[in-house]
Amino acid sequence: LTFIDKIIELQPDIVGMSALMTTTMFHMPRVIKALEERGIRDSVKVIVGGAPVLPDWAAEIGADGYGENALDAVHLVKELTK
Repeated sequence: LTFIDKIIELQPDIVGMSALMTTTMFHMPRVIKALEERGIRDSVKVIVGGAPVLPDWAAEIGADGYGENALDAVHLVKELTK
């Protein structure tokens, strides 16, 4: 199964992606685009974070939010699920 297939199967409210290297963060917009292509982007929030990821990058790729660290991500999830 692919990451997108698992999202479709589990139907989560939020999907989080983290990158530890700049070479991996460039896969994040591919995931968001795949969600759009499968017609499910509106049904799942996408949050991103990780060492090389910045808020501007999150906005540029169309993520719903950015967490600088795990605690920020928890607060963000609480806000997004209100």
